[in-house]
Amino acid sequence: MSRMRLDFEGNVAVLKFNHPEVMNAIGAQMLDDFADALLEVQASPARAVLLTGEGRGFCAGANLQDDSGRQRKGGAGYGLRSTYHPLLLSLRDMDKPLVTAVNGAAAGVGMSFALMGDLVCASKHAFFLQAFSRIGLVPDGGSTYLIPRLAGWGRAVELSLLAERLSAEKAESWGLVNRLYDDNDALMDGAMQLAQRLANGPRSLALTRKLYWSTWSNSLEQQLQMESQMQDIAGASRDFQEGVSAFLQKRDAQFKGD
Repeated sequence: MSRMRLDFEGNVAVLKFNHPEVMNAIGAQMLDDFADALLEVQASPARAVLLTGEGRGFCAGANLQDDSGRQRKGGAGYGLRSTYHPLLLSLRDMDKPLVTAVNGAAAGVGMSFALMGDLVCASKHAFFLQAFSRIGLVPDGGSTYLIPRLAGWGRAVELSLLAERLSAEKAESWGLVNRLYDDNDALMDGAMQLAQRLANGPRSLALTRKLYWSTWSNSLEQQLQMESQMQDIAGASRDFQEGVSAFLQKRDAQFKGD
């Protein structure tokens, strides 16, 4: 059985962490299946991606009972460099908008995967946890990059040093969650609606997410230059032509993603 389930609903690729017996904790097979699934998603005609978890949890972090030995080979950071980092960078570099639907625990590196979403949705039953210090490790999976930029330096350090649960409601107030839903059924309906809305949008949405990922490392001059480059691409697209035509004709645009 694949530890990463991939389904297509219309033009939305739905990815699910698929090991609910351990709250979708990540082991060696899940890492391999995740990489394979992302390659399939990228090659598909899907125009948006929805990432969530099977069962009661989103992703409980690394599976400490996994016996692959991958985490021990070459030091504790080996598994990060060889598997986790390529996955995180693949999510960043996708040309498809990403919605994450946090349906339960998002702990350790699972929290990082949740926060990779362009839009982060969560059920009120969900929670986030920087669990690393509980087992004597440092935050990883890009936690020390993502969280201070989203929630602020002080809150990020607090989460990592104290390793306390952060409720979905508090995460929303801190800017880590975009949309909050009463339960998991409402979460999945709402997250899918957002993903479908993005999937029906213009090609410029993929360019926009590239701009926002770049703004964290670019100078103003570099960002202005990149904006002009992305605008050249967007302005040459058929979606731009359709958008202008629809505006002039006072109708809804029918974007094709090209």
